[in-house]
Amino acid sequence: MATLDLVNLNKRYDNGFEAIPSLDLSVPDGEFLVLVGPSGCGKSTVLRMIAGLEEITGGEMLIDGVRVNEKGPQERDIAMVFQSYALYPNMTVAGNIAFAMKLRKLDKAEIDRKVAETAELLELTPVLDRKPGQLSGGQRQRVAMGRAIVREPKLFLMDEPLSNLDAKLRVQTRAEISKLQRRLGVTTIYVTHDQVEAMTMGDRVAVLNRGLLMQVAAPSDLYMSPDNLFVAQFIGSPSMNVVQGKVVSADASSAVLEVAGQQLTLQADAAARLAGLREYVGRDVAVGIRPEALGGDGATSIDVDVDLVEMLGSELLVHATLGAPAVRQGDQDVEVGTGSSTIVASLDPRRTVRAGERLSLTVDTDRLHAFDLETGTAIRT
Repeated sequence: MATLDLVNLNKRYDNGFEAIPSLDLSVPDGEFLVLVGPSGCGKSTVLRMIAGLEEITGGEMLIDGVRVNEKGPQERDIAMVFQSYALYPNMTVAGNIAFAMKLRKLDKAEIDRKVAETAELLELTPVLDRKPGQLSGGQRQRVAMGRAIVREPKLFLMDEPLSNLDAKLRVQTRAEISKLQRRLGVTTIYVTHDQVEAMTMGDRVAVLNRGLLMQVAAPSDLYMSPDNLFVAQFIGSPSMNVVQGKVVSADASSAVLEVAGQQLTLQADAAARLAGLREYVGRDVAVGIRPEALGGDGATSIDVDVDLVEMLGSELLVHATLGAPAVRQGDQDVEVGTGSSTIVASLDPRRTVRAGERLSLTVDTDRLHAFDLETGTAIRT
């Protein structure tokens, strides 16, 4: 096990493209950290720099406090699980797991013992004599993990290891990986573009956008207290509704926001949580409302026109119009609605809602968020 510190890490390619402008990140011993973000955000580049597969342009990478920038992949004591599994098709499961140990010329008895222990841990004992072509996708992924585990590395690196699996198997395998990591206690860096994977697996989640670290926090903190508009809309499914509103008034006991010509009144607790709104009286802000914060408990409400109703069994998703199309905010890669916006509400599935009707939705203002329109930064206490 090990600690990992990335200090002002930078990656610039020969053509001048700066994939990672500057990254500061610390991973304590035994933590399961997930790097998440949209395609092209730089998360795999960071993982490959940690593995030694990409040259570090600037900054420092420290493992257990020791600089490893100039060390090759084989010198960093890191094991990596790739998206493509990268198994040897001509070898059996046992052969694939044992391959790295044979290269290190370990004693045969020791190799056999470790292969047997790892196979039992990953429930691969019945298929040790099979070749990869005879295995399911989930079994192949476990073989790839087994090959990494027997090395007993300081760090595990996983680059979107579940992307080739079907939806049901992904759910099962991500649970197995989480359980296995807790059991082994090895510091793990896991890369994915799937925010559901990130939220369900990581001790902490680091959200990247265009090579920049937007926020790193526990999954619940990312969801409940996003630092900026990008994180607010990236984390959560369906994503947070973000519309443009105006701060009509704000003091210690209450605040009033105007959204699409309608007013939302925030009581004392919500007004205190968003005390920063007092500096925005008379100005426009971005107002964020989670779909599940609509249509349930709330002392204030908004009226919408229902466009589409999706019955998902556990919830009823209502797509509705709260007034002109959303406008794009370039710096944050998010959309902020102006006078009229499409929003989504997650309602009780027993409720009857039809497309075309006018609907009044209560707003839980204790779960309402506000952001600066220019910087995208969250407005809080």
